[in-house]
Amino acid sequence: MRIDGKALAAARREATAEAVRRRVSQGLPVPVLAVILVGDDPASQVYVRNKENACRKAGIEPRTWRLPADTSGKELLDLIETLNRDQSVHGILVQMPLPAHLDEQAVIAAIDPDKDVDGLHPVNAGRLANALKGFVPCTPQGAIALLEQAGLADMTGLKAVVVGRSVLVGKPMAQLLLNRNATVTICHSRTKDLAAHVAEADILVAAVGQPELIRGDWIKDGAYVIDVGINRVDGHLVGDVQTEAAENHAAAITPVPGGCGPMTVQMLLENTLLAAQLQDDRES
Repeated sequence: MRIDGKALAAARREATAEAVRRRVSQGLPVPVLAVILVGDDPASQVYVRNKENACRKAGIEPRTWRLPADTSGKELLDLIETLNRDQSVHGILVQMPLPAHLDEQAVIAAIDPDKDVDGLHPVNAGRLANALKGFVPCTPQGAIALLEQAGLADMTGLKAVVVGRSVLVGKPMAQLLLNRNATVTICHSRTKDLAAHVAEADILVAAVGQPELIRGDWIKDGAYVIDVGINRVDGHLVGDVQTEAAENHAAAITPVPGGCGPMTVQMLLENTLLAAQLQDDRES
């Protein structure tokens, strides 16, 4: 079975839109997502437009700051501080990657953790590690929803293998699986005998960014496969897993494109709505 991320994202987006309509009917403000784009990276511009469009479909107001590539660190941090203090702004997202002269970690740390809808602030990473409420990075959060959509509501005792150890996907993905009582192994570029680890996985999450690194014949029969990779090869997109070959073994797998990508954007919308609800609670 191919897990249809587009369909799930569309259904959840409508639920988000309905929740926004309800809050507005109660006299609460429309959720606002502030997006900061520094520079003119073509891919980042596309991603930001996609996020703006998704926000509008869900009834969320996007406010975008498009800054020149030579924006200084101080100018960027000053803008973030202004948005932190602005009570009309509920979520803040800084589109990555930033130009090389800017310190990404300093920028992430400057965002109010309660407006950090990307879930990358160290405070939110700590909350996740301790199974506390907070913002979770969008792609891992979407991956869990895709697994649940495929019928894997109970992950207790299952062997999960995460290939990739980034703070954006790999590490939070492992933590989410641990919080659902899976037994988790994290693999990476220096892992010995990757195929042997993959072959043991009841749940495989591939997030390493190498096209079709994971061969289909490595996949355990009946495994659930979440392919986070998006790689352009010869003018078309492929994942980190050999999808067609993996389908001979997997119980369910996400396609590329159309799997994790749509759900990543949807989780951003849900995090923005959550941020608005948190602000409601603080002000009540």
